[in-house]
Amino acid sequence: MMDPNKKASYSSFAHGTIDLFSLGDIGSLMSPRIGIIGGTGVYDPQAFKVKDRIRMSTPYGAPSDAVLVGEMGGTEVAFLSRHGTGHVLPPHMVNYRANIWALKQLGVERIISPCAVGSLKEEYRPGDLVIVDQFIDQTRGRSYTFYDGSKTVHISMADPFCQEMSALFAKEAARLGIRHHMGGTYVCIEGPRFSTRAESRMYRQFADIIGMTLVPECQLAREMDMCYSSLATITDYDVWSPEVVDIATIIKVMEENVGKVQRLIAAVLPLIPAERTACVCPHTLKDAGI
Repeated sequence: MMDPNKKASYSSFAHGTIDLFSLGDIGSLMSPRIGIIGGTGVYDPQAFKVKDRIRMSTPYGAPSDAVLVGEMGGTEVAFLSRHGTGHVLPPHMVNYRANIWALKQLGVERIISPCAVGSLKEEYRPGDLVIVDQFIDQTRGRSYTFYDGSKTVHISMADPFCQEMSALFAKEAARLGIRHHMGGTYVCIEGPRFSTRAESRMYRQFADIIGMTLVPECQLAREMDMCYSSLATITDYDVWSPEVVDIATIIKVMEENVGKVQRLIAAVLPLIPAERTACVCPHTLKDAGI
């Protein structure tokens, strides 16, 4: 594994895009502490003022898209589209390692991850926001670690998400009147297909919501000593319910509720402390190596 603490440097400018391919000093580039890995509809060009568009290369290949670096309400932020421009990458084909590596190279310490999910419980209703606190991994065949040779690392994932950031999101969601759940277990499936009814009935025995993108994204972030918070918008009841899941319904509910997520992120950004002293995330690797 290459040293993630070395920063990338730019080699050329072309049509407003900075191409990053080598290791060294970032120089005059912004160095945002907060990154947003966005799903469907989260990017808001009216609220996010782009200053740099950075196309990067990593030891794991190219990230999903160029990283947009700019400001939201005066806070420096890096935005990366998880599925790429035009939603061209299905969940099982997202290069999660490259995405996390790229943000780390730019100086990101905290990741906010909005996503769309299905509900496995009646009380978790479409339109609700879930501030996820646990996950169950039912994926297969993805790249789950940066440490797959030369050094063995076993990180603790007992509490996978940054409790400091999650608490801030819960407090502001309550203030803004956003219907939300502080805590919920996300079962992550491989996709891209949806569940069978039998699978859905099984999953609802031990999870609250279901999606396809949380793993390995969250654990790779923790391997980089980064804070990670998942904001999951419920778009539908999964197929344990008599209702049939379809893309049109999911997109419709997501479009109706994306403004809430945008408002919540905008409210929390200026409240996030510059120093990470109230969570364990920066110390994940301290005792994880062998």
